[in-house]
Amino acid sequence: MIIGLTGKNGSGKGEAANFLKDRGFHYYSLSDALREEAQKRGQQITRDVLVALGNELREKEGPGCLAERIFAKLDPEKNYVIDSIRHPSEVQVFRRRKDFTLVRVHAPERLRFERLKQRGRENDPRVWEDFQALEAKEAKSTSKTDQQLDQAIASADLQVDNNGPLKEMHDKVRAIFLDLAQKAPRPGWDEYFMNIAKVVAMRANCMKRKIAAVIVKDKRIISTGYNGTPRGITNCSDGGCPRCNAIDASGKDLGECLCSHGEENAIVQAAYHGVSLKGATLYTTFSPCLMCTKMIINSGISEVVYQGNYPFLEISLKLLKQAGVTVRKIASS
Repeated sequence: MIIGLTGKNGSGKGEAANFLKDRGFHYYSLSDALREEAQKRGQQITRDVLVALGNELREKEGPGCLAERIFAKLDPEKNYVIDSIRHPSEVQVFRRRKDFTLVRVHAPERLRFERLKQRGRENDPRVWEDFQALEAKEAKSTSKTDQQLDQAIASADLQVDNNGPLKEMHDKVRAIFLDLAQKAPRPGWDEYFMNIAKVVAMRANCMKRKIAAVIVKDKRIISTGYNGTPRGITNCSDGGCPRCNAIDASGKDLGECLCSHGEENAIVQAAYHGVSLKGATLYTTFSPCLMCTKMIINSGISEVVYQGNYPFLEISLKLLKQAGVTVRKIASS
């Protein structure tokens, strides 16, 4: 999950970020990318320096460049809170992740001005006129590469009004987090098991293809298999199968191939460990070949789910249908 924060100075974005950090979210601010760049250049880190540097980088590298620098660091397995989103192009970068939500933290002008005075940072305005000038400067610009805060705010998915006690704002952020967590998409069973099969395929040692199968019963995995040379034989990728390593045309000299198929290995592994496959479902990254089809039928597997089309698809599908095995093709996720 990624929660992005946008809003005007003194609205309370930092407090919202701190609340989420205390609950295990990893924190990034787009200003961090600017600070890193300023340090590389030996520049003093002030608000004016960061604003000017941000405008310069957006001019040279594109309006979403700061977000791109942060985006490259994100781990899909972790939760993040991203602060200081100030340009619509930055929003679009993070929207490449389906689990991104942009939250606007909002507070009235006068209240934000008083907060800035109390905060007392070196570059915070202490006079109302200076505050208004800063607001106008950061809100919008005639240049597409300068900050466009108003446009970023307009693209927010949710809003937190921070015009009361801090606990009240924390409760609102907590409610947003809980709601997003409850609505987070979970893969269906087909997608779940097929994705596992794709991971299993990464272990395949065949030079020609990387194919794998996962056999499931009562929504539990009971066997897996990937294509490659038999147990105790040099891996195909290390030269174990002369036919595959000859890099001949597909479909040629299949009878000389030393590699076992993913479906074959999954079925054999179940037999090796004494596991019955009667009534099970086999998920395979490619439709089964004729040999594997015969093994599937004789093992008692009742359903085959596949994605890619292997050669000789039609004869295999016809045989499975005649044997009463359900066959389903699912789209790539």
